Amino acid sequence: MSTELFSDTKTAEGATVVITHRLRENKQAEYEKWLEEIAPLCKASPGHLDWNIVRPIRGLTETYTVIIRFDTEAHLREWMESPTRALLIEKVRPLFVSDDDFFISSGLDFWFTPAGAKAKVPVRWKQYLVTWSAICPLALGMPLVVNPILQYLGVPNNRLIATFAVTGLVVFLMVYAVMPRYTRLVQRWLFSR
Repeated sequence: MSTELFSDTKTAEGATVVITHRLRENKQAEYEKWLEEIAPLCKASPGHLDWNIVRPIRGLTETYTVIIRFDTEAHLREWMESPTRALLIEKVRPLFVSDDDFFISSGLDFWFTPAGAKAKVPVRWKQYLVTWSAICPLALGMPLVVNPILQYLGVPNNRLIATFAVTGLVVFLMVYAVMPRYTRLVQRWLFSR
């Protein structure tokens, strides 16, 4: 089991774990059944926020990547170190080519892959295009939403305040709404070479 911590362990701003499981040949059906068993238990854990699976693309990858978010690093570690998870990992271990590999990060770190991660990473120019194509419409559209709201609330017409509000909303939407869905939508293209 490998763990890399990329932030202060006392953080309370949310935490993400990226788990990679490389499977033996023809074991996907058994692994999918195992996912149906572990997912509800993880989702019922205190502080659970989100569960995403990036499935292998036939001919390109053999690895499942499971991304789980919790409200605090403490809650995330509680799940990752729980006896329930340990038993389920032992149950599925015969399906793995390698170990139960994972890394834990906080904040925006989950967008970037640390040195030593075994998950397949898209080429940089594709990362750039996906990120830019997600941010550009938000950056153009959010002022049209935020500025009237600020005026309605009686906030003085101030470029600094408006920029602060717009960028805060753009980053929030990117992290919690846009990127998790968008990367799933374009994953076939993103991971093709």
